[in-house]
Amino acid sequence: MSMKILIADDHGIVRQGLRSLLEKQADMEIVGEAEDGSMAVRLATKLLPDVIIMDVSMPNLNGIQATRLVLRQTPDARIIALSMYFNRRFVIKMLKAGVLGYVLKSYLFDELVRAIHAVAANEHYLSPRITDVLIEDYINRPLTVQADASGRLTDRERQLLQLLAEGQSTKQIALGLNVSPKTTDANRRQIMNKLGIFSVAELTKYAIREGLTSLEF
Repeated sequence: MSMKILIADDHGIVRQGLRSLLEKQADMEIVGEAEDGSMAVRLATKLLPDVIIMDVSMPNLNGIQATRLVLRQTPDARIIALSMYFNRRFVIKMLKAGVLGYVLKSYLFDELVRAIHAVAANEHYLSPRITDVLIEDYINRPLTVQADASGRLTDRERQLLQLLAEGQSTKQIALGLNVSPKTTDANRRQIMNKLGIFSVAELTKYAIREGLTSLEF
């Protein structure tokens, strides 16, 4: 019986390459493709794939938030994160969100098939470079670690912050989140008050630093 695979990546050429690679595997079937995080959540709920390949950095709803929503609605989903480059914050946040695998796109064709088989068996798979760095970080980290500041934000606030960082206007954000511009402004002020940040430029830097968005999209 073939494993059902859902691909979520905002770059069409990446989805095409993934499809080309995985369609050669006798035990894998591509059941859907998503071009952003919101579509990934909808398709995951509708198609119930065995494995989801989730790009970390996507517009509208990034891979971290999409992973949380997918697992909230379909707890048995098994997700592999993809990223263009190694970013410690992205790795930690994706693992905390619930992914079982994390593969760098630079090693994609060497590692992805192995990663899919691993997570399908409910095992973790990390690109070797990521494993080495995380082990080194764990050994060298201080005994007390400061709590993640972004944990003070709700899921909706994190999504709004991502959209702000991606340069969307108040009207665009309101339309995308199905709320009024007035509500969007109020939520933005609430985010600023929670974080102690009072300019959009600084919010954008914060979003990138905390892994809520990146320069990949």
